[in-house]
Amino acid sequence: MPKPPNAAEMIFSVKSFAAAMLALYIALGMGLPRPFWAMMTAYVVAGPLSGAVRSKAVYRVAGTILGSVAAVALTVALVDAPELMVLGVGLWVGLCLFVSLLDRTPRSYLFMLAGYTAGLIAFPAVTSPDTIFDTGLARVEEILLGILCATVIHSVVLPRGIGPVLLARLDGTLCDAERWTLDALSGADDAARAADRQKLARDVTELRVMSAHLPYDTSDVRWMTRSVRALTDRMTYLLPVLAAVGERLAALREAGDRDGSGGLPPALLSVLEDVRRWIADDSGTPAQADALRAALDRLAPVLGDDRDDPSPWHRATLLGLVTRLRTLVGIHRDCRELRAHIRSGNHSLPAHLDPLTRGRSRGVFHLDCGMALWSGAAAFLGIVLVSGFWIATGWSSGSAAAMMVAIFCCFFASFDDPAPGIRMFLVFTLLSMPIGAFYLLVVLPSTDSFPMLALSLAPTFLLLGCFIPRPALMGQSMALLFGVAGSLSLLDTNTADFASFLNSSSGQVVGIVAALQVTRLCRSVGAAWSARRLLHAGWREIAALAAVRAPSAATGFESRMLDRVGLLSARFAQLGSQPGRRLDPAAIDAVADLRVGLNVVELQRVRPALGHAAAPAIERLLGGIAGHFRARITKDTARHPSPPPEELLGSLDGALSSVGAAPPSPERDRAVVALAGLRRSLFPAIALQAPAHPEGVLA
Repeated sequence: MPKPPNAAEMIFSVKSFAAAMLALYIALGMGLPRPFWAMMTAYVVAGPLSGAVRSKAVYRVAGTILGSVAAVALTVALVDAPELMVLGVGLWVGLCLFVSLLDRTPRSYLFMLAGYTAGLIAFPAVTSPDTIFDTGLARVEEILLGILCATVIHSVVLPRGIGPVLLARLDGTLCDAERWTLDALSGADDAARAADRQKLARDVTELRVMSAHLPYDTSDVRWMTRSVRALTDRMTYLLPVLAAVGERLAALREAGDRDGSGGLPPALLSVLEDVRRWIADDSGTPAQADALRAALDRLAPVLGDDRDDPSPWHRATLLGLVTRLRTLVGIHRDCRELRAHIRSGNHSLPAHLDPLTRGRSRGVFHLDCGMALWSGAAAFLGIVLVSGFWIATGWSSGSAAAMMVAIFCCFFASFDDPAPGIRMFLVFTLLSMPIGAFYLLVVLPSTDSFPMLALSLAPTFLLLGCFIPRPALMGQSMALLFGVAGSLSLLDTNTADFASFLNSSSGQVVGIVAALQVTRLCRSVGAAWSARRLLHAGWREIAALAAVRAPSAATGFESRMLDRVGLLSARFAQLGSQPGRRLDPAAIDAVADLRVGLNVVELQRVRPALGHAAAPAIERLLGGIAGHFRARITKDTARHPSPPPEELLGSLDGALSSVGAAPPSPERDRAVVALAGLRRSLFPAIALQAPAHPEGVLA
């Protein structure tokens, strides 16, 4: 039994109902043929956060207009060939769905709506193409009216801005990041760090998606969009850097425990404790952070010719730890300064923070072209099959079935397995039909004024609207609400009778069932399958980065890989402890893959400055890394990814020796740090050899 609605849910329901009634009243006054389309559209656009409503409304308007133009153009061009017209509309829907799935921003609504809006307009015109202009214009007016009314009501009446919600999430993520940093510096167990990594990845990805709505928000935070995006950019880099710090600390402590030296020099332990105190202190200043970075610079070990060093990897790992600690302090400093600036409400950034707003992560997400293409093909197939049956049998409500296929194949295309969602909508659509029949056949004929109509609709729509903001009940309540509104929208309410209602309802059911069956046969995949596909995408990109000859900018690599980490963690949570699973979440560390990729990019960038002597060894190493990740893709048929070959460890040793022999330079130090990171990420079980005189490691 669900708990009673709270005040915020009731306010949202009242606002949504008011917007729907306003749209319905204006549509009736304008004499539009399907006024309930406007009412239903107002609910489709509604959302608890006004910024998201406004951003989606902009793209929904554009998508509606684009879809109507496409519907008219296809109908006029293929007026004498209904079969070709259906094929054209199906191809248009599939193409729009494909493009929308390749755009994980609010702009995706434009393409998705352009697809199924064309179906909503064109399919009813198959049997009467001479009415396409009137039908298209009426549908656009009804849909735009619903969008406009919902946007105005949710923006003006007690608006709930996305800004405060986003800032609260941002503060929580920053607190989690600082807690995880303290855990890593204190040597927390691997299981706790892995859970923190996955949570941070999910939170940062969600913040990036939420910030896309911020320019359309009703709160003052919309003027701080650049600063919010810069802050999420810096947090993107925090994940791999903090993982690298934790891994290096663990490796050095292990080496020290074996020989009793303690692993870390006393001077570094002292600075490490200062870093820990600064992060734990909310009042820590940027000046203190700069002092810590300067102290770490002084502790960086001086590298000599590594061929004469009995423990070159220990020194390289220590240099990597100092370097990554310096970066870690800088990221936390930038995050605190940006958050304080956002809190101040000052629209102009200080000069030293302004470069951070030119980050690269905006709109950079993992995209799966194959699944997007397959989803578009499934929608096309469903439309063609249902439309073929409709045309062959002359079924009068076949257009409703074709419309339902287009809508449901689009709505759930972003899910790994859309079938459960479509099945749930089917069940609650069936449950909504008696309510829809009651309104259509009993209530509407007996009401003679708009106030009476609104009063009769209020109990059902106000009650269902209260549960839309609840994630656990949103799907069921929307399915019931759209089922009732859809029954009213698909028929001419002035001439509706039981036979036409039954025919139209059967069209809806057949369309949803067809979408469900096509999805089951062609599109449904499991969490393990999607997780493996995400892993392969990351491995393929790392292999490509390692294989290029020229230095790679790798624009957006960090953001794409971080997005994959977040997506993987959601799939791993679904896998849980499934028996017989072909993928073991505990054996996979996507953050390690992210660090491998970043170190490969760094090595590629500094390679030209290292001279010709180091080139063959680096070339051999990068070729081995590219081959290893390609082999992972082709051989990944068991539960565990294939480990790196032993030859790659020898290539790492050779590369470190060659780089160590290069003349001293900042680029050489960066290369050594990257090599140490690669060794730890690829061969975490290979222990370091502690130096004979640990007290002399630091300069």
